[in-house]
Amino acid sequence: MTQSNLEKQEAKLKQLNQKIKAEKSKIEQSLGKEIIKSSNLNYVTLTTPQIKMIAKKIAAFLNQDQNNQ
Repeated sequence: MTQSNLEKQEAKLKQLNQKIKAEKSKIEQSLGKEIIKSSNLNYVTLTTPQIKMIAKKIAAFLNQDQNNQ
């Protein structure tokens, strides 16, 4: 493989990694919005500790649900 081919492959890999990052971000935002909407939470008053607590509770619920299947 020539240097230019390697550079092309690296450019494709970088582009794919950026697409993956963008998709993950989109999913995280969408999931967060759905949780907030479904829980009738207020964006304005939501603090970082509250967000972490909610995330832990959801994770515990999901892990418990998976273990019961």
